[in-house]
Amino acid sequence: MSAAIPTPVVDDDGRREVVNVEKASRKRERTGDKKKPHVLITIIMGVIALAWLFPLVGLAVTSLRPRAEVEATGWWTALLNPFQTQWTFEPFAQAWESLNVSQTFWNSVAVTIPATVLPIMVAAMAAYGFTFFQFKFKEVYFAIVLGLMVVPIQLAIIPILQLFVWFGNTTGIQIIGQYPAAWIVHSTFALPLAIYILRNYMQTLPVSLIEAARVDGATHFQIFWRLIVPMSVPALASFAIFQFLWVWNDFLVAYIFIQSGPNQVLTQGLYTLLGQYGQGWQRVAAGSFITLIVPLVIFFALQRYFVRGLTAGSVK
Repeated sequence: MSAAIPTPVVDDDGRREVVNVEKASRKRERTGDKKKPHVLITIIMGVIALAWLFPLVGLAVTSLRPRAEVEATGWWTALLNPFQTQWTFEPFAQAWESLNVSQTFWNSVAVTIPATVLPIMVAAMAAYGFTFFQFKFKEVYFAIVLGLMVVPIQLAIIPILQLFVWFGNTTGIQIIGQYPAAWIVHSTFALPLAIYILRNYMQTLPVSLIEAARVDGATHFQIFWRLIVPMSVPALASFAIFQFLWVWNDFLVAYIFIQSGPNQVLTQGLYTLLGQYGQGWQRVAAGSFITLIVPLVIFFALQRYFVRGLTAGSVK
């Protein structure tokens, strides 16, 4: 067998470089083989994305058609014959007026923002303690926190409701029907996941930087606010997206603890659009798109932090 002959090759800068052509070709073949699974994964993910988009497309088409056509034919017929279909924005106008967006929108903001900020603040401090403090039974306490992640909110609704009623009867301060009721419930059930995500991320931060700050005389308060919080922005943002979407789209907690009245949120307004006999489902489709605007803006504004914050700490 003859040995491979090194071949001089001129690169882009005009320099001559002696390379082994046979080895280079094998390397290119291996690189090409590695690219094939990425193409397959891309195709699979594209198919999944299209499958997830089908209900959204159906919702959009339904909300843009007159009620008579919606009841007569399926939404896919409008896509097959778009120029023969009558399109209208009347359901959006009706949904906007019936939702009373000028009030329910700000009610949703008043519930969602504090219910997102509060658990992040508390969880960041707890995650800092679990990461950089040494105390007895630390892992046991953290295991208890992880165990609380599996407790569904439906299981605790009745005890929490009884607690709020008792607190109102005892102190005269009625929480049910007010924003703080939703803040407390959402924040409490968000804490375990928030602590888990933030603790995993903080474990990836350079310990030498923290030790250098301690040597310089920085307190834990200064280290937390000036070092840990700025470096943990990806994890904080990723959880903020999750929590914001959960609270904004929540109906159960708002229905039970805020109830109907001047403080009701957008999701409660969507329920009222349905009507007593379900005849307003087309307005619900239009109203759903109105409520989607804010979550989409939040997600696309913070998406660069999303994957970064979630995957940090998963591999070391």
